[in-house]
Amino acid sequence: MNYMKTNFLKYIALIGFIGILYSCEKDEEQVFMKETPVAPSIVTMPDLALLRDNGSDTLQFICTPVDPGFAASARYFLEVDEAGNNFSSPLILFNGVKANVIKMTVGDLNTLLLRKFTADATSQAEFRLRSVLVVDGGTGAAGTGAQPFQYISSSVPSDVTIYGLPRLDLINSGVDQKIESPLGNGVYSSYVKLNSENAFTLKDPDTDVVYGVSGGALAEDGAGILVGNSGYYMLIADVNAMTYSLEPYMIGLIGSATPNDWNTPDTKMDYDAQSATWYITVDLIDGEIKFRKNDGWAWNLGGKTADELVQGGDNLAVTAGNYTITLTIINDATGSATIVENE
Repeated sequence: MNYMKTNFLKYIALIGFIGILYSCEKDEEQVFMKETPVAPSIVTMPDLALLRDNGSDTLQFICTPVDPGFAASARYFLEVDEAGNNFSSPLILFNGVKANVIKMTVGDLNTLLLRKFTADATSQAEFRLRSVLVVDGGTGAAGTGAQPFQYISSSVPSDVTIYGLPRLDLINSGVDQKIESPLGNGVYSSYVKLNSENAFTLKDPDTDVVYGVSGGALAEDGAGILVGNSGYYMLIADVNAMTYSLEPYMIGLIGSATPNDWNTPDTKMDYDAQSATWYITVDLIDGEIKFRKNDGWAWNLGGKTADELVQGGDNLAVTAGNYTITLTIINDATGSATIVENE
């Protein structure tokens, strides 16, 4: 009996040893990149003759991901530029880690395309899908975070027809600005710069109706609207329900390279409504920066590179100098930035 038990234990031990050897072989398996990785592609384009009446409809760009020869993590950018411009100044429409199907509403896409193309006209455009692939880290070699691989699809030409947006002009805000309705449904919104000393109203230039407030709600010919603190706000006005909301929305720089280091308040940026970008010219020292909203960490953008910013991403290293920084925020979640040192 003891003999059988001893042989049984030896048998179990042998199986375990073979398992360990097999495991070691599996651990040493290596992956190899194709000599010519397959770039991503745009397979199917949606109809880009956009109509305001279809503003809530969903459009789909059907794509294929990059294929380097192994399962890889990549970040994708759907970009558009004027035809013949060779993507010298592309507009980013999407930034994400999956790109098999890129979805967005007609209204959202129209709002983005207004940054690049003329409203109520047909323009010739080109689209592409760009992938950024990082296969290793920490070595500084090609394919690492410092030198990521980049693969770009063939460009896809398409006619683009976008519609102008109904608007409400801010009167007496101290700045020439407006809020717009992407769906043309009476709901208007935008980032606006407000002064706590200026009571403003909203004017519809098509009907000459002026909206103010009464009892906390919108009212035709109502009193001017005041905010408690000067700065940027997200203003939403619904002229159907006669309601409005104002939420602080201030984007700033924070970090060891900024004038206030990692301390509050952040160094605030300004907003350009035409390009829908945040910008600042500022003196920086050797150190790091990030982008934050409303002086808090609940929302912050960083990244391995400035052109692929994500929530909670890495700090961005800079050297001392005077910089002009432009930030594009995508869907209030990701973004990209240009950080240019001035001579």
